[in-house]
Amino acid sequence: MRLTIKLFAGFRQGRFVIRECEYCKKISILQIMQDLAIPPDEVGVLLCNGRHVDFDRELAEGDICSIFPKVGGG
Repeated sequence: MRLTIKLFAGFRQGRFVIRECEYCKKISILQIMQDLAIPPDEVGVLLCNGRHVDFDRELAEGDICSIFPKVGGG
């Protein structure tokens, strides 16, 4: 199964901006985040194909997953 993972802001540091990944089994967004060492409590927005989703969303062939950190500031 081929997926596209997009990281934003601070999540890109030491990782990547966009990567196409190949998985041989079904996988959730949470499992991908664990592989990338991204703690769920640091995530602000998760999108799959441009729609908001939960951590447990199982991905399908060709999905585009976007992971955004929480926004801080004042």
